[in-house]
Amino acid sequence: MMYQEYDPQILKKLQDTELSILKDFDRFCRERGIEYFGCGGTLLGAVRHGGFIPWDDDLDVGMTREHYERFLKAAREDAAGDYALLNADTDPSFPVMITKWYRKGTVFRDEDAVVCGYHSGIGVDIFCFDNVADDRSALRRQAMKAWCFGKLLILRQIPNPTIYEGGFKGKAAAVISRIANRALKILRISPEYLYRQAKEAAVRYQKEQTKRVAFLFDPTPYTSMLKRSDIYPVRELSFEGVKFLFPHRPEVYLRTRYGRDFMKLPPEDKRHNHPPAQLAFGTKE
Repeated sequence: MMYQEYDPQILKKLQDTELSILKDFDRFCRERGIEYFGCGGTLLGAVRHGGFIPWDDDLDVGMTREHYERFLKAAREDAAGDYALLNADTDPSFPVMITKWYRKGTVFRDEDAVVCGYHSGIGVDIFCFDNVADDRSALRRQAMKAWCFGKLLILRQIPNPTIYEGGFKGKAAAVISRIANRALKILRISPEYLYRQAKEAAVRYQKEQTKRVAFLFDPTPYTSMLKRSDIYPVRELSFEGVKFLFPHRPEVYLRTRYGRDFMKLPPEDKRHNHPPAQLAFGTKE
């Protein structure tokens, strides 16, 4: 979703709540030897702003597959705790290839959540970075299958998804999205099938020691692809005055994901956030 104005007090309270959640997440992972790294806007915010991007309203962390699976197992075993998991395994109506770890008793539902019917709270978005093929042709096959099925999963669930284009291209993409949504439903192609196909492509090289890992479901392909040596050993950076874990070479990730001018503020029409249709902070402070 494009940038929208928040009430400044609401955005500040949301960011404060998310910082509290990130502290809990960091503690949860460190106690279990699970390594994560801030990515996306959270990494950009740490490097460019020393904390939240001023208009940002979510938290992004990455894990390689081995740590991701360990985290999911540990989080499921902690079901009686203060946090819950949301992904396409826990709720087939969830339309994206990430996991949310959110604080129970809170509500953060954007328009997509309302349309699809899933519940989500204030928490952390977790992106799984999978092994990708070293061979260029094999990489292209793996990445495009994962990316295409990931996008079909979104289109199957959401007739009007967020489109980061304006003008004629944006209008054309919106029409194509609605047609694709209708066609997938008429053909009775289930979200579960699309999710299985996307995940199958993503984990294809799970048992091989490849040079690079990637999150294969970005809006633009190949923008979250890194050498393992760019990630490990993870390092601490300050985020809102607190030390959290980030990639070993954060500038490599940021150049790949956002371009060489990542330190420059984007124009307002290029700023993205996720204003909720429903928001509740719960009782825990």
